[in-house]
Amino acid sequence: MIFGNIKDYESGFAWLPQPFKTVIEHLKQTDFQALPVGNYDLQGKDIYVQVFDMTTKPFAETRPEVHRQYADVQFSVCGHEQIGVASDDGSNAVAEDLLAERDLLFYAGVQNESMLTMTPGSFAVFLPSDVHRPGVAVGGPATVRKVVVKVRVSLLAGA
Repeated sequence: MIFGNIKDYESGFAWLPQPFKTVIEHLKQTDFQALPVGNYDLQGKDIYVQVFDMTTKPFAETRPEVHRQYADVQFSVCGHEQIGVASDDGSNAVAEDLLAERDLLFYAGVQNESMLTMTPGSFAVFLPSDVHRPGVAVGGPATVRKVVVKVRVSLLAGA
């Protein structure tokens, strides 16, 4: 997992693999407030962008998830959200397996989960080994605009 703020990209993230650099540059150059909700190809299905508005929920109403074929780069446009994160150590009970249809696996719960607070400009990179629980309310439910960029993990081989 990688966590940072878009304003610190040049000074702190020059070491990122090229696919993530492509994503961060796109995040910096795009006005996501003006862009309609939807999905957008950045590099075909190898790197694509999802823009959406959501209402955060209490922790108990959210589910931890992982992906196997794609890494997630989650970016906060406006609003505040917490995202739980834990290492996928293989001991988590599966609640729902949608890997074949949507590259998505929900766990019933995870051990040793930490919380990240996402504020405008924050980004977090979640690899297949990172369990993440997006959409957790900070204080109380609130509307947030966020972007999730999917990066095919095979692009990272040898990066």
